[in-house]
Amino acid sequence: MAMQSGSVIQEKVAKLLSRQQGRPVLRPIKPLALKNEVANRRLRKGEATCVTEMSLVMACWKQNEFNNTVCSKEVTAFYTCVEKTQAGPNVAYLNTLLESSGPLSCSEGFTESGYYNGSVSQTDSGAPCLKWTEFPDYIKQYPNRGLGNHSYCRNPDRESNPWCFYRQRSGAIGWAYCNCHQGAARLVGGSSNKSGRFEVYLNGHWGAVCDTYLTDRDASVICRQLRLGEIGTALRHSYFGPGSGLFHFERLGCHGNENSLLNCRSRKYVSGDCNYGNEAGVVCAVPEGNGAPLRLVGGLEDFEGRVEVYHNGRWGVICDDEWDDIDAEVVCRQLGMGGVPKAWTWAHFGQGTGPILLDGVHCTGNELSLEECPHAPWGQHNCDHMEDAGVSCNPYTDGVLRLVGADGPWEGRLEVYYAGEWGTVCDDNWTPRHAQVVCRQLGYRGRCDLAPDGMFGEGTGVILLDEVKCEGGESNLLDCSHGEWGQHDCSHSEDVGIRCEREGHNNELPEPAPATGPLVRLVDGESRKEGRVEVFINSQWGSVCDDGWNDINAGVVCRQLGFVGVSKARSMAYFGEGQGSIHLDNVKCVGTEASLGECSAVGSDANDCRHSEDAGVICDHITEPVKDSVMAKQECGLRPNTQRRRRRIVGGDKSLRGDWPWQVSLWLRSQSKGTHPLCGATLLNSCWVVTAAHCFKRFGSDPSRYVLRLGDYHTEERDDFERTLSPERIVIHRKYNSRGWEYDIALLRLKGTDESCVAFNPHTNAVCLPAQSNKRGKRPIACIITGWGITDSEYSRTLLQAWVPLLPSWKCKKRYGSRFTSRMLCAGSLSNHRRVDSCQGDSGGPLVCQSEGGHWMLTGIISWGHGCGDPTYPGVYTRVSRFLKWIEKVTQRPVVA
Repeated sequence: MAMQSGSVIQEKVAKLLSRQQGRPVLRPIKPLALKNEVANRRLRKGEATCVTEMSLVMACWKQNEFNNTVCSKEVTAFYTCVEKTQAGPNVAYLNTLLESSGPLSCSEGFTESGYYNGSVSQTDSGAPCLKWTEFPDYIKQYPNRGLGNHSYCRNPDRESNPWCFYRQRSGAIGWAYCNCHQGAARLVGGSSNKSGRFEVYLNGHWGAVCDTYLTDRDASVICRQLRLGEIGTALRHSYFGPGSGLFHFERLGCHGNENSLLNCRSRKYVSGDCNYGNEAGVVCAVPEGNGAPLRLVGGLEDFEGRVEVYHNGRWGVICDDEWDDIDAEVVCRQLGMGGVPKAWTWAHFGQGTGPILLDGVHCTGNELSLEECPHAPWGQHNCDHMEDAGVSCNPYTDGVLRLVGADGPWEGRLEVYYAGEWGTVCDDNWTPRHAQVVCRQLGYRGRCDLAPDGMFGEGTGVILLDEVKCEGGESNLLDCSHGEWGQHDCSHSEDVGIRCEREGHNNELPEPAPATGPLVRLVDGESRKEGRVEVFINSQWGSVCDDGWNDINAGVVCRQLGFVGVSKARSMAYFGEGQGSIHLDNVKCVGTEASLGECSAVGSDANDCRHSEDAGVICDHITEPVKDSVMAKQECGLRPNTQRRRRRIVGGDKSLRGDWPWQVSLWLRSQSKGTHPLCGATLLNSCWVVTAAHCFKRFGSDPSRYVLRLGDYHTEERDDFERTLSPERIVIHRKYNSRGWEYDIALLRLKGTDESCVAFNPHTNAVCLPAQSNKRGKRPIACIITGWGITDSEYSRTLLQAWVPLLPSWKCKKRYGSRFTSRMLCAGSLSNHRRVDSCQGDSGGPLVCQSEGGHWMLTGIISWGHGCGDPTYPGVYTRVSRFLKWIEKVTQRPVVA
């Protein structure tokens, strides 16, 4: 392109500037970016134009009534910039200009009309904004656009990015776009730019997001915001390493179709228990595994929503023709969700906006992914978005409670779940005693109050409970007497509201320690009354070594925290291993001290401990006596009714005490607490236990060599409900050969009478056995493995749990060949990001699956495999349904299916 002469350029620029004279609009509208093709081209390439010089000219004109003579310096600088732009840019110089004036993208603080009304008040380069009252002509030009006696950034001209006037170092007035990094996202610590610890920029600082509630929906929105694709996978437990310790969000609550995390309307700032090691991670890539990726969009909960499928680079919906609960079951299985699957039609979760990708889906129920189900060709349908299909994978059981309509889960309008739906509770005759029961069931242990009428709004669904009468000591609202479900004489103006005392979180710096010593807190317990003991010394939290740790020391800790009941000491990292410093060792308390700081102890520079020796306590300890008689109508496969929060087998989580009451540990009689079990096992009824035959391969089948522990949780501590029992007989399947893995099953008879050998209690119960028809029936909804096996090269001290998907036999056969037979099944994750598997020490333990009725059945016995957590070789299990007749014959008891 031929270069234009300087005089021609000046003539064009002078003509352009003259057009602006007499106009009240003082801010230039990127004149060269609009009028000059060369500048336009360079702007698209990311190079600078002369917007800043133009803004200085405009500001000078405003102050001097458009006098070119007075503003000659600014006008000359503008001419010079234009000549440089035409002649070929000095890249470093122009990029500096661009950084000082180029727009960024703001995503929060806009009204529905598109005007920014947020509180950002500085330019992107950090210069403070001037008050709008210094520019009265602008206020007149744009009335009712938020301009006034303040210095907040605005966009009265409806530009996509807010901006403001500011004062240059020279004293001249210019304008620039504002600091819009608020809400920016980044991934840190990953192997590529598509993975890493997720951090968000708020109020001048980068901070993490707590991983407790992060879902794949949230991860997909993050990836979309970062322009890294449409599919994201959420990872927990600081998968990409810990960050600075600062957390911004406790939950994001995205529906999955937002373009920015700041558009997620259910996000909550940190208010709960987010600790170092709980930073969320994100991977922006199509996950490994079966079938086209799915997501649930538009639901109030993470487990429900409109079903959307990803195909050929785009998300689309599914038509509800022939859509039923069997299809929903496959969706829930593919998404890794337990609970009861339910199909929804007629756009129950709202209408989608993308393409309709699938129609005529007709699953048999055994598929691992929706794509495996018969369906019409991709993109062919005769539907509209009124027929968008939905799914709920409902994990709730009757009697579950929640508080809604408030800013946090600790207060709100009370709702109870029953027969597949949520409903409110009438406030007739409610007292603080009722509120105490509700808060106790929800896990809050502080003060509880009834909320004033209407404080949390009126419900819109059914009223499920009325005439509730509580004594105050019940652990569950359904333990209180109440009227028939759904029968009442109330209206929603009488919906009861509850306010529980909100538990504090560990991100805030505590108040200065009292003169008697450092502050104390309990971490990683199942309630605020128990946990690992941590003390605040030298501006950081650290743990206490368990050398010499006893109930007297525990009593002092509990007294310092305000508890007055019985106190129990726990050692050997009973509540998990801490991180950071070990502040105290050899603590010795007399028992009369008011705080731990009054006791003698060895400091951090002289201890010889590891975090495997972290001390813990249980305050207000209550041990329910173990009943000596079997319950008259004991049901198999039922777990304790609990709503306690979950905690962190390879890839597994810590279970809660009593969560899996049929779990048994098998030990050599010569072993003691402090080692690890020989094998896991499962309680079938009050007298029989089942395990793997190979557990007796090394030490033989003499029952006098072994003991069984029921109610066991921590292998190095005596648990409250733990009982040690002796087997009187061991029966190994006669076709088992120790050189292979076929028929890998054995039964152990406990010592006792013909009818009863062990009493059931909340921590001891039998598992159900699968029905004979399960050999070819529907694939179970959710399956769990439990055990104390190796994780990260060490045996776990506490019982672990992990969800595992059952895999089709052909995939197992493909990996193991002829060694895999019809009397086996395999299960595990095929993804490198979600490595879940059984391992050494888990052998003989249960693989249990939940039936549609909520009972848990023993589907497999942990048997063998290659390595631990290897996605190319999932774990192999003895298929229990093939041995029901043998079990019935040996035990001489009918199978409870």
